Parts: sequence; C-alpha cells; structure tokens
Amino acid sequence: MRAAVSYVNQGLGTAILVGREEHVEETARAAGLDLNRPGIEVINARLSSRNAAYADYLYEKLQRRGYLARDCLRLINNDRNHFAACMVALGDADGMVTGVTRNYATGLDDVRRVIDSKPGHRMVGVSIALCRGRTVFIADTAVHEMPTAAELADIAVEAAGMARRMGYVPRVALTAFSTFGHMGGERSARIQEAVRILATRHVDFEFDGEMSTDVALNPKLMEQYPFIRLSGPANVIVTPDNHSASIAADMLQELGGATIIGPLLVGLDKPAQIVTIGAKDSDIVNMAAITAYNATN
Repeated sequence: MRAAVSYVNQGLGTAILVGREEHVEETARAAGLDLNRPGIEVINARLSSRNAAYADYLYEKLQRRGYLARDCLRLINNDRNHFAACMVALGDADGMVTGVTRNYATGLDDVRRVIDSKPGHRMVGVSIALCRGRTVFIADTAVHEMPTAAELADIAVEAAGMARRMGYVPRVALTAFSTFGHMGGERSARIQEAVRILATRHVDFEFDGEMSTDVALNPKLMEQYPFIRLSGPANVIVTPDNHSASIAADMLQELGGATIIGPLLVGLDKPAQIVTIGAKDSDIVNMAAITAYNATN
C-alpha cells in the first residue's frame, strides 16, 4: 500500500489494489496511509462484476489441464493473482505486480496459467545489475532451470531485446566455466550449440560464446582472444541455467554492492512482474514503473 501511494504521488499512473475493502482500509489506517485519493482504486475480487467473464476466460485456458468451471470461478473469487492476471489479460488493467506475500515460484505459476508468452517469444527472467558505473543484463534468473541449446538461444534473444528497449546496444556473452572449448563439458557443449543456433537465425546483435564471465566482462582478458565477435565487454550475460544466473545476481548485490533490479519477466503477451518476498516499497514502485513502461511501449 505504501508503494501504491508512492507510485501515485510520483505521477506514474493509477494504482489498483486487489483485496477486501475493509481489510485494506484497516491496514492503511494502521500504517497511517490515506488511500482515499484520486489514482488509487481498491477492488474486491469476490464482489467484482467481471468475475464471470474472468472465470470463463480462465476455464477456456485450463479446462484441459484438470480444472473444472467451478475451480476457475473459485480461483477468481479467492486468489488475487489469478484475478489480477485476468484483469490484465482482458484489458481491465495495463499490468500487474505481485509477489510480496508469496514465494516467487508460486507467483510465476499463477501468472503463467493466465498470461501466455507473446507469439514468437519465450518467457524469460532478466535481472539488471547496476555496478561501478556499468549496467549488465543477466539471464535467465527466473524461469528456465536447465535450458536446452535452443532455449538458451531464445533467452539470448529476449535478453538482448530488453537491453535494446532500455537504450543499450546489446553485446551478448553466452557464458560457462570454460572459454572457447578449454576445459569444456556437457553444459559447455549446450552453450556452443546455442551459439550455432543464433548464427543460423541471423540475429541483429553481437554475440559469442562459450566464455567465462571474467573474459566476457574484462577487456584486457578479451584481448587474448582476438577472434572474439564482441566489439567490447558484454552487457548481456546468458548463463547455462537459472541457478548460476540467480547466484551471480545475488553475489553482485551482497558482495559487490550492486543494485539489482528484477528478475524482470520478458516475452509475455501482457505486462506482469513478480517481486520477491520482503521487497522494499521502492522495489515495488520500480517494478510497477517498469511494468507501466512495458505496457505503453
């Protein structure tokens, strides 16, 4: 609720809070917040006039995945994530931010039940690291636990697209423990295959791999590989799996003093983002601002 007030005070847009009015108002009073202002709406999912339309939409998507019509109506009535995602899917809201009260995986599953990937795209989690005057996009930090070579290629495309939308010229390094075949293994082979797949797609950004992260980021080390196809240090890092991507982002934040934004979900047909449990008000506002930006661009 503090994030909603801050979002509106900064003129970023309208904030919609999904919850029981009396509970929201009681909690707001206890926190010293005034929600009775232009730009803040409170919607009770159970009492919404759109419930039937949302339940029908959800049932159409889930009927062959073990859900009955009454199951979908129950989800709409009782679960904020499904209700909010249906608001976005059917155009009653421009985007959604969730995650403060439940774990990331649960929020991700909820969103994926309702909002599809954009046609021709793959849903990917990208974290933005701001550290020592540099900005680096790290993927996939959320969705694909052990991606195939084809999925790694898609992850590179989605992360590069996000970097470009943020105003950067993407230079993508597909990273591994090994560098260009030295001390390779099965995961290195997947990275090498992903590089070959990208080459066949004739993508419009620089990429190369497999390489260790220090080579990808350090221009002095890059000089040892004059054949490298990056014109400078990478600003997009694609890792072999989401464990290593998430660990890298967390370590940059905790040990390197980096500011980490995300993971940000890209490749969805409609804007939806998930913050982590314990996210600060500023984190939620930043995520909402990015969601609004994606909705209008």
